Amino acid sequence: MAGSLALALTAVAVALASSGASCFAGRMPLLLRSVAMPLFALAGLIAAAAGLMALRGTGADTAVLPLGLPWLPWQLRLDALAGFFLVVIGVVSVAVGLYGRAYVRSLEHGRDSLTALGGFTGLFLAGMLLVVLADDAFLFMVAWEVMSLASYFLVAFHHEQAANRRAAFLYLVMAQLSGLTILLGFGVLASFGGGFDFDAMRAAEPSPAWASMAFGLALIGFGMKAGLVPLHAWLPEAHPVAPSHVSALMSGVMLKVAVYGFMRFAFDLVGELHWQWGVAVLAVGSVSALLGVLYALMQHDLKRLLAYHSVENIGIIFIGLGLSLLYLASDHTTLGVLALIAALYHTINHALFKGLLFLGAGAILHSTHERDLEQMGGLLRRMPWTGLFFLVGCVSISALPPFNGFVSEWLTFQSALQAWQLDSGVLRSVVPIAAAMLALTGALAAACFVKVYGVAFLGRARGRHVRRARPVPRGMRTGQGLLAVLCFVLGVAPTMFIGLLQAVPQQILGATLPQATAGGWLWLTPIAAETASYSAPLLVVLLLLLMGLTAWTWRRGTVRRVRRNDAWDCGFAPPGPRMQYTATAFAQPIRRVFGLLFRIEEGLTRRGDGRLHYRLSVQDRAWGLFYLPAARVVESAARRVVWLQAGSVRFYLGWTLATLLVVLWILS
Repeated sequence: MAGSLALALTAVAVALASSGASCFAGRMPLLLRSVAMPLFALAGLIAAAAGLMALRGTGADTAVLPLGLPWLPWQLRLDALAGFFLVVIGVVSVAVGLYGRAYVRSLEHGRDSLTALGGFTGLFLAGMLLVVLADDAFLFMVAWEVMSLASYFLVAFHHEQAANRRAAFLYLVMAQLSGLTILLGFGVLASFGGGFDFDAMRAAEPSPAWASMAFGLALIGFGMKAGLVPLHAWLPEAHPVAPSHVSALMSGVMLKVAVYGFMRFAFDLVGELHWQWGVAVLAVGSVSALLGVLYALMQHDLKRLLAYHSVENIGIIFIGLGLSLLYLASDHTTLGVLALIAALYHTINHALFKGLLFLGAGAILHSTHERDLEQMGGLLRRMPWTGLFFLVGCVSISALPPFNGFVSEWLTFQSALQAWQLDSGVLRSVVPIAAAMLALTGALAAACFVKVYGVAFLGRARGRHVRRARPVPRGMRTGQGLLAVLCFVLGVAPTMFIGLLQAVPQQILGATLPQATAGGWLWLTPIAAETASYSAPLLVVLLLLLMGLTAWTWRRGTVRRVRRNDAWDCGFAPPGPRMQYTATAFAQPIRRVFGLLFRIEEGLTRRGDGRLHYRLSVQDRAWGLFYLPAARVVESAARRVVWLQAGSVRFYLGWTLATLLVVLWILS
């Protein structure tokens, strides 16, 4: 067994050890902080190291474990694609492990089970690592179920509240439907390849119709787990109710495991690509990105808002994957590689800044016991380090330079702008529409996080708990700081990381982007220098010069000092916290423009003391269009078949005899 694969399996073993150490945390809570969480961080560090070794390697490392079925042992494979996702999983896990040591301390005196929290968190990490390492459908599905079931118990951790139990049940149902659909997709390829190992599937030659069916099943299954619209309804319900460090894992890492599964299926297993697949993925990704950010803008629950932004960013990743499939199927290999690298770069970027934002939201919840933006305000003075790190996350997710989100979205735009090279006029029209939706998505994301940061961290405190907020422990700040630094580094040195990413298309497509790093560490040139180029280091130097010039002119007195005083209030009472702009008011113009996309209920109610209370409810239309009709059909079918349960033994024996006769007739 090669060194990188052995190191990856060591990470799995350490994650399982973290889970095992938590079995005794119920009686000795110190074990969770002092043993389980450090082991969790160590597992992430080892996984990241194994992934980097695979990215720097030249081939794939394989192994067969004497586990599984007698005729189908577990097969493992660590190539560049798996190595990249090991890095994604590992880096976020390190930050979560550092953060979790201090975060779980607040749970030690509660009624929730620390054994369940630590045990299922370790199993969750081990399942995700094994999904990435699996080289046969059997091990893949076993690891997929371990990942799904472990995360279900983590979503249901605060099970005393009925809403949390409902969210966990919805997540479990969607996870099982996702797994069933993925299994059917693997089954189609296995029927043509003659085996469930991935090598047999790679050698299969299904007809275009069957290949399209397998691709469609994979898109539905992995898209459901990733949170693509309209299969996203579980995501804003499940992510907010989980413990905050688990929310960072689910949104920052678990969704990327679903992206990995789709990439493995589409780019490595299914065989010849068709341009129709690219159009479908591009359309779903564009709609998911736009609707995700619009739904996020309407939220004032901070964790729910961040969950909807995961829908948006998964949509951006799938825009890149759709462009890559479209270009590759049209024999534009270089453009396909560019779009694939853009999707990969946004994958790790989203893992970093979304993990950072969820850890920041957890720090706010830990210090204020508030998730409602309308009750926050003035947190920057009370939690300066969290405010700084959260600002880095806001700038990164808004795709503003010089942070990492800008680079991946810029690369996605550069690949979309090359649509003029396609032969089909229809496709040359479709791609710019997707690019326009991506541009609108970026603008709305920036507006959303101006709202979030302005309402939560600036101004004056609106609630009693917020006024008593204090800085979080050092470990929680360390986890946030690690991800914040990486957001800056990946934004300032993109050519270095794209050089590592080149191994992925080299192994699965046999092509790279040599011109992307031709300008060295200073210039990123995805197509050619005369087409477009970007220099993040020069931009940073320019920003530092502008900041220095501003400070110098301020000290010299060239800039006139502004006298600060209370605004004229027309003779009324002095301004108070209630007179500040609210999150609901900030999103009101956008809610009016895009009102048809939401189910809005608003009105005024009079309280017992005679005061008027404004009531607003903005709901996702996907519930009414897709989920509630399906629930009604299932309930109706259940009511219709309930008469089979008559309570008579003779009735049951009659049904058994009838079933036996039908089976004998079919077999004969």
